[in-house]
Amino acid sequence: MSSGENHTFFFNSCKRMMVFFGYGILLCFTFTEYFVSGRNLGTHLYSAEERNLFRGSRAKRALDIGSYCEKRGCCQNRNDDCSVWYFQKNSTCYCDKFCDQEPVGHADCCPDFWLVCSDMNLQNPPTPNTPSLENGCTADGTYYEDKAIIRENCNYCTCLGGQWKCTQYICLVQTDLIEDINAGDFGWKAGNHSDFWGMTLDKGFEDRLGTFPPSPALLSMNEMAGRVSFDEELPLFFIASYKWPQYIHGPLDQKNCAASWAFSTASVAADRIAIHSQGHFTSNLSPQNLISCDTHNHNGCHGGNIDSAWWFLRKRGLVSHSCYPYVMDKNDAYVPCNMSSISDKRGKSHPTAKCPNRLEDSNYIYQCSPPYRVPSSEREIMKEIMENGPVQAVMTVHEDFFLYKTGIYKHTGAAQNKSERHQKNGTHSVKIVGWGATGGTDRRHKFWIAANSWGRKWGENGYFRILRGENECGIEDLIIAAWGSVTPAGEFE
Repeated sequence: MSSGENHTFFFNSCKRMMVFFGYGILLCFTFTEYFVSGRNLGTHLYSAEERNLFRGSRAKRALDIGSYCEKRGCCQNRNDDCSVWYFQKNSTCYCDKFCDQEPVGHADCCPDFWLVCSDMNLQNPPTPNTPSLENGCTADGTYYEDKAIIRENCNYCTCLGGQWKCTQYICLVQTDLIEDINAGDFGWKAGNHSDFWGMTLDKGFEDRLGTFPPSPALLSMNEMAGRVSFDEELPLFFIASYKWPQYIHGPLDQKNCAASWAFSTASVAADRIAIHSQGHFTSNLSPQNLISCDTHNHNGCHGGNIDSAWWFLRKRGLVSHSCYPYVMDKNDAYVPCNMSSISDKRGKSHPTAKCPNRLEDSNYIYQCSPPYRVPSSEREIMKEIMENGPVQAVMTVHEDFFLYKTGIYKHTGAAQNKSERHQKNGTHSVKIVGWGATGGTDRRHKFWIAANSWGRKWGENGYFRILRGENECGIEDLIIAAWGSVTPAGEFE
């Protein structure tokens, strides 16, 4: 059996097989880190450099099209019954929309899926700078046979009659927008975050935010009384991890789960519990616990309310991230609640189940006091962070924020010269951990330091700086904080 046959045999065997090892962890190994099991192949968003590496192999061959999905029809979301017998490969292929999350030509998808099911607009002219040939097409100097399909960022292109016919989605990563931002004097630089490459703009807003606009009840919450005197001096630079080493938790990655409401709440609560318990409890808290178990936010990966998340922390509490690790990856996934609790007479919650992660013994439940609203004043927010710890902020995200790489972010409006399809906004929640300033006291150079939930590879190691004192993107409109649950005697519960 050849090396290629070995790979094919292993992959096809792995696709429909579940192998359980040790503590019930589902493992299915293949020859690349992107294969999880069967059709559950994570979306990999190729950069330009990565695409060049494999153009000479898989991308050069023409894909057999045939009539599979054309006869079967296309199904929404993942549907394992939406299949056709693929005679040429002597196997089953699929025609559901789950195939849109897999590389073009993936063995699980019917060969005509991308042409039939992905909304190809066959009336569009061929893409620029791709000369047409009588029996095929070229792109970037590579020849493709007729009916070949390639993927360019978030769009699919099919070679038909010597011309490329492409879908016309607006991509989350727009190279021309990156160039426009970097050519301007906006105070920050844009870049291609590889996890966003290949996503549409709509999917980026749908999957990577997830905080619902604040409810009227939340917006009507009374602010705490101001505590900063007019002549009080505050430091030019402050970051919570400098004052409280080992207490402040770094950014996690929500992946394609619209749950910033859970990540920001759990992270702020974890920091404050560590600070207010004077380091007695320093565990990071589980956003998965909130996503799966907060019945008031039953939308889970489809968005949630931060007020409901804080209510859950007060009444039910959360276990640690190591006890209930994050397992979500896709917006349409659902993971049932694997933790339950019961309250004693004092309102303290106690677990009634072991940790879903059997490698962790401690299922201690952490709780917070009712949340309070910090005044929407630059100096009041600074004093709150400096004295009590990081705070939660709700902000408006625009299309250019996804491209942030470094610097002091300010919405550029660089997409305003494009159509309305290129411009979107949505609600997001983050954790503010400090502030700073560059170039003296010029207002253009003052910034907040905030932790996002898009992983360490995004932005400045998972953090971003944003203009301070001018309510940029509404980040100073709604600031929420809470206290860890501490007994009058000072013993942390």
